[in-house]
Amino acid sequence: MSDRLWLKSYPDGVPADLPPSPYASLVALMEESFRQYADRPAYSFMGKELTFGETDRLSRAFAAYLQSLGLAQGDRVAIMMPNVPQYPVVVAAILRAGYVVVNVNPLYTARELEHQLKDSGSKAIVIIENFAHTLEKCLAATPVKHVVLCAMGDRLGLLKGALVNFVVRKVKKLVPPFSLPGAVRFNEAIAKGERGTLRQPEIKPDDVAVLQYTGGTTGVSKGAVLLHRNVIANVLQSQAWNDPVMKKVPAGEQSTAICALPLYHIFAFTVGMMLSMRTGGKLVLIPNPRDLPAVLKELSKHKFHSFPAVNTLFNGLVNHPDFNKVDWSHLKVSVGGGMAVQGAVAQKWLEKTGCPICEGYGLSETSPSASCNPVTNTAFTGTIGVPLPSTWMKIIDDDGRDVAQGQPGEIVIKGPQVMAGYWQRPDETAKVMTADGWFKTGDVGVMDEQGYFRIVDRKKDMILVSGFNVYPNEIEDVVARLDGVAECACVGVADAQTGEAVKLVIVKKDPALTEEKVRAWCRENLTGYKQPRVIEFRTELPKTPVGKILRRELRDKQ
Repeated sequence: MSDRLWLKSYPDGVPADLPPSPYASLVALMEESFRQYADRPAYSFMGKELTFGETDRLSRAFAAYLQSLGLAQGDRVAIMMPNVPQYPVVVAAILRAGYVVVNVNPLYTARELEHQLKDSGSKAIVIIENFAHTLEKCLAATPVKHVVLCAMGDRLGLLKGALVNFVVRKVKKLVPPFSLPGAVRFNEAIAKGERGTLRQPEIKPDDVAVLQYTGGTTGVSKGAVLLHRNVIANVLQSQAWNDPVMKKVPAGEQSTAICALPLYHIFAFTVGMMLSMRTGGKLVLIPNPRDLPAVLKELSKHKFHSFPAVNTLFNGLVNHPDFNKVDWSHLKVSVGGGMAVQGAVAQKWLEKTGCPICEGYGLSETSPSASCNPVTNTAFTGTIGVPLPSTWMKIIDDDGRDVAQGQPGEIVIKGPQVMAGYWQRPDETAKVMTADGWFKTGDVGVMDEQGYFRIVDRKKDMILVSGFNVYPNEIEDVVARLDGVAECACVGVADAQTGEAVKLVIVKKDPALTEEKVRAWCRENLTGYKQPRVIEFRTELPKTPVGKILRRELRDKQ
């Protein structure tokens, strides 16, 4: 593995390896930007901008508030919000106060939320009121002692904020009733923090920054432990990778990125929020990427240079009648991640924007970016590109031996962005980390003579829905608890919209069991992307002689 074939495919100016990191922690990275870019807008949300200086002030106050609760350094604080300006403020505050960020999908059900809060041992949670009713259902069963409630209009000023909150609560009825006695409102927490002072803890590169939860093959999601140095490395790798085209942004023009992917997803967290922070760029926050007319309306108000997205979003936008109302001419880099980008979508995107989609690859366990197509490429390669600077990738067989170039095997990754392990799961960590520090991805791939990697299959029975991992075991566990189900199995099926969708096959114990009952049960216990698109009833499931369900056979019988 001494010869890194892929280096010959690097654009001019991209280093093979990163220099030593200038930062001891993400806090040092953020505070440098707060000083350097104080007057620049850092975030744009619903027509209102928040500068780096204001982000500094608000996060300092919120950090002081969190410390006043008596949390110990290293304690976990959960965030459960869409893309609103409070998100980056709270992330900066948690890290500055010496705590660990636990990103939570705001669409989780009470069952999913309870697991994550208990597993992470989160002592506090910052949550938008739209999802407070979910927290109410499980709060008593979790270690959470402190709840901070945010609202959509918190940072939009008195009049606009009140109007937005009124519309969200009363007109659109997006805030179901809830009761969380003792919860503190975000603006109240900021005011309390402003009266206190922030004690600056010493934070080291090997301290934990983020617990990023990812599905488990056992059906239980587990936290990838991302250290400060892991996320910093990935920010610097991404910056070096994008530099050849981002350097073309005219002098005096602030680089601007669109953040339509959710910040709780590691792709947006690192390549959106943290990278913009490092480069002094502006991040346009899109709270609901499913509302395509609203997304395009927001985009039409900005001159932007960077657009990270998943295939589903690229596809939805490029086929929307309002697409041409947006000025795409300043776009320098479109990064596709999370799921495979389809060739037809990439071609249409290039034709309409003049900017190619550079497909990348990564996982929660790699902070997330591991490989990407060169940003100077104009043709779509259909590959996941080449490893980023300081990153090594290779293909191994089931015995851990390197396979010949061009032969399929498991993709393994080594680099400064690879996680420390799974939170309090040495057994699960041992399954994916080799003794010499390679992370086993579970994806089957091949490498060509130019050093480009291509994914051809998956070792694990994972289903990829719009860039989100879905583990069949979790769905089967949930469905098996429903009265009337004798047994069930779940597989992924091809889907034009989302890449893959969940198909559930059930053997009934009770003939009265209906598809509607199954769907209602899934809605109650599984977040949207995990819910089965197709439900089929059968008299029996294919099994091995020892009784193991043959998912592959169910998949092949489409």
